[in-house]
Amino acid sequence: MEDNKKTLLEIEDLDVIYQTDLETVHAVNGISFSMKQGETLGLVGETGAGKSTTALSILRLLAENTGKIRKGKILFNGENILDMNKLELQCLRGEKISMIFQDPMTSLNPVLTVGKQIAEVLELHNQKHLSAHQIEERVDEMLRLVGISSERKHDYPHQFSGGMKQRVVIAIALACQPQLLIADEPTTALDVTIQAQVIDMMEKLKSQLNTSMILITHDLGIVAEICDNVAIMYAGEIIERGTVYDIFENEDHHPYTEGLFGSIPRLDDETDRLKPIKGLMPDPTRLPEGCKFSPRCPKCMEICKKEQPPACRKGTHEICCHLYRKNDEK
Repeated sequence: MEDNKKTLLEIEDLDVIYQTDLETVHAVNGISFSMKQGETLGLVGETGAGKSTTALSILRLLAENTGKIRKGKILFNGENILDMNKLELQCLRGEKISMIFQDPMTSLNPVLTVGKQIAEVLELHNQKHLSAHQIEERVDEMLRLVGISSERKHDYPHQFSGGMKQRVVIAIALACQPQLLIADEPTTALDVTIQAQVIDMMEKLKSQLNTSMILITHDLGIVAEICDNVAIMYAGEIIERGTVYDIFENEDHHPYTEGLFGSIPRLDDETDRLKPIKGLMPDPTRLPEGCKFSPRCPKCMEICKKEQPPACRKGTHEICCHLYRKNDEK
């Protein structure tokens, strides 16, 4: 069946660095991907893979003095975000694209009530010309939508638990019903029970509001539960991508992806030992030649140390690895 959904976001050859007087950090190195309306994309990888930098680049929120987008395009509804001025960016952020940041404990303003913080977003992007009373009603509606009593809108962040704070952050992000929601490890600071509740709530809200979502995480279990497509990142590059079925059901994988699966405890495994990926992420100021994963790869060949691996494609599944060159569709 042909997919008639329109393309919402396209990233083409994005290259991002952090530059100081002493060194240059190569955070994102020529990545490209696209996503359609209503789709959920999982960006997966270890800490330092470039996931958060990719998200911040979409909203042009990189550190002003050190973060630089050297090349590439970020097209949202066909418009290049990199060409937008400050006023256009202000209209974009919060209204059309929203972001849930990693730590709910530090994402909220401690001196404002949660109700006021939700209302601020609506007041800033008051495209429907809502009255003060209508904004107040919308605040109540958003709080109820994330499972919080509207009576608590007069409370301050310190009066909420970690899970409740994350719900408030989600309410703020969804207040203007954005087309795209970027969730940067939204459950990292929460315990397992609250994680499940927040993920379940996000999935329901996404479906209810028809919002597209980029979910940044290192938890493959969450990815399997709510994502449509997956991109595996390593050292600022996308080294494997495909549908959830491609990633979780296909036998062929990049050695790094195999390492991620090997690090997950299995209930049906008789051994009590995990299989961690040996070594550490490469220094982003001195990335190795060829495949960036080659120093840690158990299947490394001589060519891997010298040449950048090609993108080998089979249907919707793409692996950047010399091992799978022969399977590439011509």
